[in-house]
Amino acid sequence: MRGWRNAVQETAASKPLFLTIYATVILGTVVSSFYVFSAIYSPTASPTRSISSSWLLAPPLSQNGVSLSSNISQPSQHRSNKLRPIWEAPSRTSKMPRLKSFRLTKELVAQRAKDNVIIVTFGNFAFMDFILTWVKHLTDLGVSNLLVGAMDAKLLNALYWKGIPVFDMGSHISTDDVGWGSPIFHKMGRQKVLLINAILPFGFELLMCDTDMVWLKNPLPYLARYPDADILTSSDQVVPTVVDDRLADWKQVGAAYNIGIFHWRPTPPAKKLAKEWIDMLLADDRIWDQNGFNELVRRQTGPAFDDESGIFYSYDGNLKLGILPESIFCSGHTYFVQALHQQFRLQPYALHTTFQYAGTEGKRHRLREAMVFFDPPEYYDAPGGFLSFRPSISKSLLLDGEHNLESHFSLINYQMRQIRSALALASVLNRTLVMPPLWCRLDRLWFPHPGALLGSMTRQPFLCPLDHVFEYALVQVNVMLRDLPAEEFGPAINIREYSFLNNPFLPQRVRESWLDVQLCQEGTEDCHASSNTSRPGLLRFPKRSSEETLKKVFSSFKDVKVIQFSSMQDAFLGFTDKTREEKFRKRVKQYVGIWCCVENHIPGHIYYDMYWDEKPGWKPVPPKTPEDDHPPF
Repeated sequence: MRGWRNAVQETAASKPLFLTIYATVILGTVVSSFYVFSAIYSPTASPTRSISSSWLLAPPLSQNGVSLSSNISQPSQHRSNKLRPIWEAPSRTSKMPRLKSFRLTKELVAQRAKDNVIIVTFGNFAFMDFILTWVKHLTDLGVSNLLVGAMDAKLLNALYWKGIPVFDMGSHISTDDVGWGSPIFHKMGRQKVLLINAILPFGFELLMCDTDMVWLKNPLPYLARYPDADILTSSDQVVPTVVDDRLADWKQVGAAYNIGIFHWRPTPPAKKLAKEWIDMLLADDRIWDQNGFNELVRRQTGPAFDDESGIFYSYDGNLKLGILPESIFCSGHTYFVQALHQQFRLQPYALHTTFQYAGTEGKRHRLREAMVFFDPPEYYDAPGGFLSFRPSISKSLLLDGEHNLESHFSLINYQMRQIRSALALASVLNRTLVMPPLWCRLDRLWFPHPGALLGSMTRQPFLCPLDHVFEYALVQVNVMLRDLPAEEFGPAINIREYSFLNNPFLPQRVRESWLDVQLCQEGTEDCHASSNTSRPGLLRFPKRSSEETLKKVFSSFKDVKVIQFSSMQDAFLGFTDKTREEKFRKRVKQYVGIWCCVENHIPGHIYYDMYWDEKPGWKPVPPKTPEDDHPPF
């Protein structure tokens, strides 16, 4: 089992260190081939059917009686009549092809390439939903010249049965989420560079993408506008350098070039860079792949290739590099915080979930907030139904006074108290909480700043991503339930993104099953603790009702999919069971994270506190001593 690495063997022949590592990889691959073979061909290797994963492994499920495959564009194949359209799954009566048929070869790339361009991403099974989202966006845009590299046998098997063009990377990486910055994360980064070195000698242009990004517009015509560029790369630039769709002004780009989205042409300078890059990484496993790329290409910066294109010479003085504009090849900051594309009235091409918190779950949630993530049907119709509310924020909290720590935390704390009540109500009614939009007056970063990055176009206040504040709600609700057992922390409380009820994938049966709850003062007209609606779909309900009353009345509406409260102000009197209340408090105290960071103070972060209002004189200040530097649990 030579695998796709054969393509880089020749280019590494002159490096003894590379040969040593390469021989080790070959030996390990041979030994582990028996496992991969059995994983793919064993009768037990057929997809496991479960609520959480069957949609990933089986042919497209149906939604509202219509196959999801009918909603997925299936562009005609121009390369070969033998190719199945993407998303057309193989017959379930057929057998899995032999593993060697999934090797990355020039012939495989040629089958999928169009106009000599191939678009590639790769990952392990933990990112299966990201990969399906990535593929679906491209096929919806009419782009089918794509390939996905599978880093484990489980993903290879799953993608094949979904009708996704896939090749075996022979990596045998864990199927779990490896976590940013971990040793396996860095190993995955090296796989990217090996892939580039494997594909460039085939003679194809390569658009290499991370799986945590999505395409919102076909990028190929844009990339074709710059045929002289050896490489076009995205960046972490947050201060805009252009206000239209031209390449970024390379003289003004001070941030790192981001290798989550970059386009390579098979030119001698690009091949030379790719070779030196992989040699650097294999010689020192402490080097992060992106840092290595930046170190190499920034050896020389300039001069400009010409007066108009925005391309410039870099690396060894022969490589022609262009930087994709930050406003339309968006980072997590330019899209979610600044919304540069909206301010410049431009249509974005890409969204990469950088500049975010809460790990992989934070990435998922951000894409869901933007309604560009594709979830299984059951995500949109959770057991027990949904609870939402209309947040109430005064103009003074949003706009009055300076944008500083005090005004930011006053705004966040006011919203936090409403969300805390909503979480309690969702727990009592056993419903999934649809989070409200969250407004911030200050940005959040990893380093000291004055509240908004100087030179950026961050508007204050701005609609901030949930992970800016409720960082650990995402991690714990979706990942760490096993670490927050119900015996100690009470029942889990599931959440959905603020845009959930506007998502076009929300089934009609959910949209039409709706109850508006208007809070009122008990004793006023039609304000009674009963299930009698004043008109269809509207219930006037007393403020500060007890837990027992809420359970009793709303049990009559258990079949209603969405219950929306007019407010969370005095919606809930509190838990009757004090033991349950204490468990609830222990759970939600861990949902919030930090704001970062004040200038001229170490440490500079300030902890959010879910129960700030129970501490007289509470103020937003960073920890004064190391002993104070802990969450307010």
